[in-house]
Amino acid sequence: MILKETEFSPGDLWVFGYGSLMWRPGFDFVERVPARLIGEHRALCVYSFVHRGTPEKPGLVLGLDRGGACRGIAFRVAERNRAATVAYLRAREQVTSVYREVKRSVWLQNEARQRVSALAYVVDRGHVQYAGRLSPAEQLRHVLHGHGQSGVNRDYVLATVKAIEAEGFRDQQLHRLAMMLHEAHAPLAAQGNR
Repeated sequence: MILKETEFSPGDLWVFGYGSLMWRPGFDFVERVPARLIGEHRALCVYSFVHRGTPEKPGLVLGLDRGGACRGIAFRVAERNRAATVAYLRAREQVTSVYREVKRSVWLQNEARQRVSALAYVVDRGHVQYAGRLSPAEQLRHVLHGHGQSGVNRDYVLATVKAIEAEGFRDQQLHRLAMMLHEAHAPLAAQGNR
């Protein structure tokens, strides 16, 4: 599902990033502000068939799923770049239409603490790629074996954790998985040094 042009208000566009957009937005922006979205949370709930896996060996990527709250980054895009940015995001995020393109209120974590309406990508729970809530062991298995057009799944998870830490907070689920990935990688690295 994508938004109609009439659903975008005139002026600058805000985009909410909670995963790879935090560390690799890929579009021009005039402002980058820590932000909080309430009503959905960050979750490794999307089987990746393209960017970090294949249909035969799916990786796992993040989606916004129902309930809770999510800290991330709000990017302000100049009005003149709005159409190009939306087109870029659709090409990147909507390859298999696993996300619903929506507008969500986000609270900027700046001095003004204002609320803005931002473009966000929320997982479609009815899509075949919706993984739901997987156990840590299942997440680890998919991430260890996932590799797609954008690279190794493990790198995606670790880069997102690094971006979250750079913002000064933690994501319990992702940090636990990162620790498991480091532990799983240590024996492999030791074998390679023999």
